[in-house]
Amino acid sequence: MKKSIEENEPSAAGDFRLDEFLPYRLSVAAETVALFIAKRYLGAAGLAMPEWRLLAAVGCNDVLSPTAAGELTSMDKVRISRTAASLIARGLLKQTLNPADGRGRHLRLTRKGVAAYLTIPATARAVEADLARGLTKMEWSVLHKALGKIGDHAKLSLAADPALHG
Repeated sequence: MKKSIEENEPSAAGDFRLDEFLPYRLSVAAETVALFIAKRYLGAAGLAMPEWRLLAAVGCNDVLSPTAAGELTSMDKVRISRTAASLIARGLLKQTLNPADGRGRHLRLTRKGVAAYLTIPATARAVEADLARGLTKMEWSVLHKALGKIGDHAKLSLAADPALHG
C-alpha cells in the first residue's frame, strides 16, 4: 500500500500551526471584522469598506492628498485612486489641484460627502459596541493597548530597516 506524503516525509513546517500564528490570525480577524461591518452597517449606506475608510479619513482631516490618504487608511495607490474615483463619481468627494504643487491633488468632501461623513461616528460607535460585546472591559482595554504596541513596533522596524523601504 502506498503511503501518503505526510507519512513518508517529516513536515518541513515542524510544529508550525497556522491557526496559532499571530499575523495570520490578525489578518483573518481584520477581514472578518471588515465583512461584518460591510454587511451589518455599510450595506444600507451603499458604501464598500474602502469607500467608508477613505470618506472617514478625508472627513477627519478636511483635506488630504491621495498619498496621505493612502498612509492613513493603509491602502495602496491603486486602491486609493479607484476608491476616490468611485466617491467622486457618486458626488461624495471632489478632487482639486494642490495650489502649492500643480501636479498634486487634494481630496475634499462635497456637501453630500459631509452628510455621509456625519453618519460615520455613530456607525463607528455601534460597530465598536457590537464587537466589544464579545469581550470584557479589561480584555477590550488590553486588546487596544496590545494592538497599539504591535503597530508601533512594526512601524519602527520598517523605518529602521532601509531594505524594507520602497
